[in-house]
Amino acid sequence: MRGMRWLLLVAIAAILGGVGYQYRAQKRLLAGNAPATPAPLSTDLRASAEHWHYRDKDLKTGRVKSDIDAESFQQVKDDSRVDLKNVTLKIYSKDGKTYDLVKSAAASFNTAEKSLYSQGDVEITLDLPTEGPPARQPTVIKTSGLTCDSSTGRVDTDQPSSFIFEKGDGKATGATYDPASHELLMKSDVEVHWNPPGKNAKPMKIEAATLAYHETTSEIWLKPWGRMTRAGMEVEGNEVVVRLQDKAIRKITAIRAHGSDDLPNRKLRYAADELAMDFDDDGLAQKINGSKNASLISTTEASETTVTADRVDLNFQPDGRESVLTQVAATGNGVVTSKPLAVAGRPLSETHALRSETLEMKMRPGGREMESVVTKAPGTLEFLPNLPAQHHRLLEGKDFVIAYGPQNRVDSFRAANVKTRTDPNAEDRRRNRQVSTTTSRDLEARFDPKTSRLTSMQQSGDFAYEEGDRKARAAKATMDAEQNVILLDTGARIWDAAGSTAADHIRLDQRTGDFLAEGNVTSSRLPDRDQKKNSEMLSGEDPLQATARKMDSRNRNRQIHYEGAVQMWQGANRIRADVVDVDRSLDPQKRSLVADGHVVTNLWEAPKDDKKKTAAPALTEVHAGHMVYTEAGRLTHYTGGVQLNRPGLQVKGQELRAFLGESGGDSRLEKAFADGAVEILSTGKDRTRSGTGDHAEYYTADQKVILRGVWVRIVEKIVTDSQPRTSEGTEAVYFANDDRLVVTGELDKPGNSRFNRKKGK
Repeated sequence: MRGMRWLLLVAIAAILGGVGYQYRAQKRLLAGNAPATPAPLSTDLRASAEHWHYRDKDLKTGRVKSDIDAESFQQVKDDSRVDLKNVTLKIYSKDGKTYDLVKSAAASFNTAEKSLYSQGDVEITLDLPTEGPPARQPTVIKTSGLTCDSSTGRVDTDQPSSFIFEKGDGKATGATYDPASHELLMKSDVEVHWNPPGKNAKPMKIEAATLAYHETTSEIWLKPWGRMTRAGMEVEGNEVVVRLQDKAIRKITAIRAHGSDDLPNRKLRYAADELAMDFDDDGLAQKINGSKNASLISTTEASETTVTADRVDLNFQPDGRESVLTQVAATGNGVVTSKPLAVAGRPLSETHALRSETLEMKMRPGGREMESVVTKAPGTLEFLPNLPAQHHRLLEGKDFVIAYGPQNRVDSFRAANVKTRTDPNAEDRRRNRQVSTTTSRDLEARFDPKTSRLTSMQQSGDFAYEEGDRKARAAKATMDAEQNVILLDTGARIWDAAGSTAADHIRLDQRTGDFLAEGNVTSSRLPDRDQKKNSEMLSGEDPLQATARKMDSRNRNRQIHYEGAVQMWQGANRIRADVVDVDRSLDPQKRSLVADGHVVTNLWEAPKDDKKKTAAPALTEVHAGHMVYTEAGRLTHYTGGVQLNRPGLQVKGQELRAFLGESGGDSRLEKAFADGAVEILSTGKDRTRSGTGDHAEYYTADQKVILRGVWVRIVEKIVTDSQPRTSEGTEAVYFANDDRLVVTGELDKPGNSRFNRKKGK
C-alpha cells in the first residue's frame, strides 16, 4: 500500500512483527551455535546479549530480507518476555533497491502471546534507497505505546501519532492497522495536511473524530464527522467518505453536510442531507451535488442569492488556483431567491423568488454574479417588497428566462402562459384599490439596471386584466411600472359593472382607475343605480352609449371627455359633436354635459297623454356650435348659432336655453328661450307663422310662443288666404296650435297688424 503510507501506520505491523520473527530465529541460532562458556547471567535473566545483530536471508535465493540491530538483548528468566534496546530494523524490498527503516529505543516481545510492545517512541521511514539519498521526501511515521500481534500482524496504539509524507503531514491520537483487511483506523483527533499533486494546487486540511483507511477500495472514512478545509473553502459533515485515485482526492461524500467557499466579493454557503464533491488534480472542486434539503447561498456586496431544492448541482471550472462556479441546477421544489442588500445611496429593490420543479442558473465569468436563470417546468416568480411603496407581485407561468445585470440585479425576464397578481400597497389600500390580475400567452419585463425596480412589462396574446369589478382585454398590453399605467393595444376593451369601453388603444392608470381610449372608441354606461330617474340630459333606463375617436375617463368614469366625431345616445336620444365632456359628479350641483363643435342634440319625448296610444313621440333637434347642460337647473345652454326643430316649430338664434322637465319624466322639453337675431317658423294644419326678433320663448305645454325685440315682425300665411298677414310691434304672443296672435308695441308706438282676408271671411 505504498500509495497511501503518508496517511497511515501501515508498515508497523510488518516491521515490528518482523522483530518477533527475527527474535525467534536468533534464539534457534544461538541454541545451535553456543559459544564458550559466557559470564554468569543475572539470577533474574534467562539470556542476554550486547550489540546484537541478525540478518535474515531467503534460503533459496540468498536474498537479504531484513537486518536487525539492537544495543542489547535480554530475556527474563521466569517470563516469556524478551527486551530489546535501541532497536534498528531494515526490511528490504524484493528487488533489494529500497528498504523500510524502523527505530525504537526499547521493545518487548511476549513469546507466549506472540505480541510485541514498544512503550517508547517508534519511528518508521518508508521506501529509503539502499544506495544514495532519497529522491523525494520519504514517509516518516512517529508514534509510541505500540502493540503488535506477530501472528496476525495487527498493530495498535492509543498514543499520539504523527507522520510526514511527500504530499503533506498529519497527526492523530491512537491508531490500529489490520493487514488481513488492509484497513487502518486513526482513533481520534485526526488532522491531515494534504498537498494535491496538481501544479496549481493549494493545501487541504482534513480533520475528523476518527479516520479509517480502506486500502482495497482506496477510501478514507471520517466518522462520525469530518471536515475538509482548503484556502477559503470548507466542507463539514457526518459519515464522510474520501475516495482516492492516483494519490489524489477525487470525490468526497457526506451526510447532513454543509460547506463554504469564500472569495473576494463573493461567499458561497451550501448544505444538504447528502453531499457529493468531485475534485481535479489541483484539489479544486469540479462538481458539488446536494440531495435532500439542498441549499446554496451566494452573497456579494449588493445581493444575497439563495437556491433550495430537493437536489442542487453546482458545476465549477478551474481559473488559476481557484474553482469558479459556472452553473447551478435545482431539481424538485426548486427556489431561487435574490435578496438585495443595503448599499449606500441606493434604495432597496424588491426581493425576487423564482419557484419551479427544475431551475438552471448560469453564472457570469468569474462566478461571482448570476447571468441568467431558466426554468424547464411551470413555475412562479414572486416580487417581495422591501419598501412601503413597492408592490407584492406573483407571476405564474412556464419557460421563465431571467437575465441579470451587474451586482445580481435583474435586467429582464420573459415567460409563457402567464398569470400575474399584484397586491395593493398601503397607499393603494387607503384608496380602496384591490388585487389586480392579468393573463396572457407571453410576457416580457424589464428592470432599471441601477435599482432592479420593475420599469415595464409587456404581455401579448389574449391579454386579460381584472381588478375588482374592472376588467380589460387586448391583443397586447404594456405596463409602465414607474407610472403604474397599462397600455392596451389592438382590440382593447375595458369594462366594469357599470359599463364598458372598446378602442384601438387604451391607456389605464392603475392608481386612479382613469383611462384614455383612442381610435374607434365605443363606450356604454348603465345609469347610476342610486340616481333618480331622469337626472341626466340623456335620461332613461337604457345604457348611455357613445362613439368617438378619443375618450378620456377620470375619477372612476365620473368625468369623461370624448373627442372626434362624437356620437352619444341613450335609447333614441342622441348627441353629436366634435367634443363632449360629461361630469357625473356625486354632487348633483356639479353634474353637467358640455358639447362643442357641430353640436346636434336629438331628444325624443313620449306623448303627454298616455291614453293616445297612436300618438307619435315628439323629436326636439337642436343644432349649435356649443352646448352646456347643467343638471342642477335642468338647463341646456346652446351658443354659437342655434337652430331648434320640433314638430311644427323651428327656432334660430345666436343662443338658446332649453329647460328640460323635472326629474321623474323623460327628457321632455319644458320651455326654450332664444336670443340674438331670432327667427321663428311655426307650421300648423292651416297656417304658418314666421317671425323675427331679439328674444323668443317657447312653452311646450300649451305650444305658446313669445317673440320680443326692438321691433318684432310676424308673417302669417293661412292656407285659405292668398295674401300673408304681417304683424309688427315689440312683442308677439301666439299659440302654435290655433289662430290666436297678439302683437303689442311700445307706449308711444302702438303695434301694427295687417290682416289680408279673402272676401266673405
